[in-house]
Amino acid sequence: MFTGIVEVLGTVRAVERLGDAARIRIQAPGLTEGMRLGDSLAVDGVCLTVTACEGDVVDADVMAQTLTLTGIGGLAAGDRVNLERAMPAGGRFGGHHVQGHVDATGTVLARDPSEHWDVVTVSIPEHLIRYVVPQGSITVDGVSLTVVDVGADRFRVSLIPETLARTTLGARAVGATVNLEVDILAKYVERLLAASVPATGETA
Repeated sequence: MFTGIVEVLGTVRAVERLGDAARIRIQAPGLTEGMRLGDSLAVDGVCLTVTACEGDVVDADVMAQTLTLTGIGGLAAGDRVNLERAMPAGGRFGGHHVQGHVDATGTVLARDPSEHWDVVTVSIPEHLIRYVVPQGSITVDGVSLTVVDVGADRFRVSLIPETLARTTLGARAVGATVNLEVDILAKYVERLLAASVPATGETA
């Protein structure tokens, strides 16, 4: 599990296409001490498994489905990525419950800068908007953010200076694709409520 608090900005060093998969090599300064093969690493909000680690460079393999359903498939050498290691037991919980299982991609629709922060509008598939509520949490490219307001197929978030400086969201221009993960707790609540409603013709 992750918390959506980005630890470092990494740099993609190479992307090796392997037919129905790919291998991504990422420079992750200050993040690899104690890292082991098989560890989980969130890359722009996508949970990947470390398959090699040498110095401050890590490799991760990406399956075809992940390449298709997330923005990972569009990465190229030189791109910056948000990186977060899985939260250790007993670690500080700074964001919200993030699985690293991207629900869909969205598009940056607008950026409205102010003196100290940017308000960013992002599209989201309509079937997911029911999981997004004002003042609730959502993960955008691996960053835990608080929702400002919600529309029929979009939501807005405010990016504080720390987020603008320390994550890729500071440079995501209008038209950019971003990975979205809605709050897993909302999905659980919906599932539990659905299971508790009697079927037609039944009595409670």
